[in-house]
Amino acid sequence: MDTKKMKNYAELLVRSGGNVQKGQLVVIGCDVENADFGRLVQEAAYDAGACEVRMDWVDDKISRTTYLRAASEIFDSFPAWRVEKFKEQDDRGAVYLHVRSSDPDALSGVEPDRLRRFTKVSREATKEHTRLTMGSFRRWSIIAVPSAAWAKKVFPDLGEAEAVEKMWQYLLKGARADGENPIADWEKHKESFDARVNYLNEKQFDALRITTGLGTDIALGLAKNHVWEGGGDVDKDGIPFFPNMPTEEIFTMPDRMRADGRVVASMPLSYQGNLIDGFEMTFKDGKVSDFRAKANQSALANIIEMDEGGSRLGEVALVSNTSPIGKMNTLFYNTLFDENASSHLALGKAYPKNLKGGDELSTEEFIAAGGNDSLVHVDFMFGTQDMNVIGIHADGREEHFLKNGDFMI
Repeated sequence: MDTKKMKNYAELLVRSGGNVQKGQLVVIGCDVENADFGRLVQEAAYDAGACEVRMDWVDDKISRTTYLRAASEIFDSFPAWRVEKFKEQDDRGAVYLHVRSSDPDALSGVEPDRLRRFTKVSREATKEHTRLTMGSFRRWSIIAVPSAAWAKKVFPDLGEAEAVEKMWQYLLKGARADGENPIADWEKHKESFDARVNYLNEKQFDALRITTGLGTDIALGLAKNHVWEGGGDVDKDGIPFFPNMPTEEIFTMPDRMRADGRVVASMPLSYQGNLIDGFEMTFKDGKVSDFRAKANQSALANIIEMDEGGSRLGEVALVSNTSPIGKMNTLFYNTLFDENASSHLALGKAYPKNLKGGDELSTEEFIAAGGNDSLVHVDFMFGTQDMNVIGIHADGREEHFLKNGDFMI
């Protein structure tokens, strides 16, 4: 891949994604296979004025060996020093930058119960850090770069080098980072969200009725005073940033008690090394009442049964079928990209920012207002080329605003 484009991509993550400010601590999470790119991000962060840049290296192979061979009891606790590390960084106002390149099959064959147990204890232990990031008290951003294993998974008919090169092209194009000035391109991209977000926030629909040719037919209640967002975020100091790069979605918070009907996934879901495929769920009074999957149903069960909130919805996101990623017609086995190819829902925790004044509410008040709380937040895709979305007002009036997979606004 062209060195200049890689540097532009690293700078995009730093300047637009996390919007690093002078004197800030920056924490970069990066796979060891892409250490060279991680170093480019480090250099870009220092160029932006960071006072210190810390590297959190990730190694899929080491993680896999740990899950396969470590003593069972270690998956029931989370090291206190890791909690303190998050606290020290958060107290210093750290910006978190993530470079994703995981092998989708890294954890295949690992005992699901080990994954479930450690997921639960780790997320319990880091709830405060999650609150700060999901509530936009701390800025964060995620991009993806290829790994050899991931590229071969997506393009199995190509040789390794060719697959990685093609993956670079797809990821940069999908992230709108293949032009001469990606930072300027992202500013224009952000503006494109405004009309749709403003329209939906002004309408304040009571519910959505969503149907697809695959069999999805669901009435989805929206929380009172919900807020639609898309195209970027602003932290509590008024500093803009882009949490996800790419992003093509506009999203809001469903009422955790008001989802009724059937949802059929339109794409497989890669979750903890397992590909959940051919799955659907039935909701009654906001809760999953039935579910099935043709492949890895136990992995789907681990999400739904993680806690009470895992069986309810925390997000509804709408994506036009004209998005660059959707047009690629490619399964990336990575939620960062797959969720921007198709409209999706999320099981689990809702974003407080999707409710007016949500950041100021206690957990109990947030739940009472219709928000969902959970240790998980897992997006799954259900959008199709023929998807239709109708907004329903409290008095029953209807407005059709998304037809055949594309917005009418």
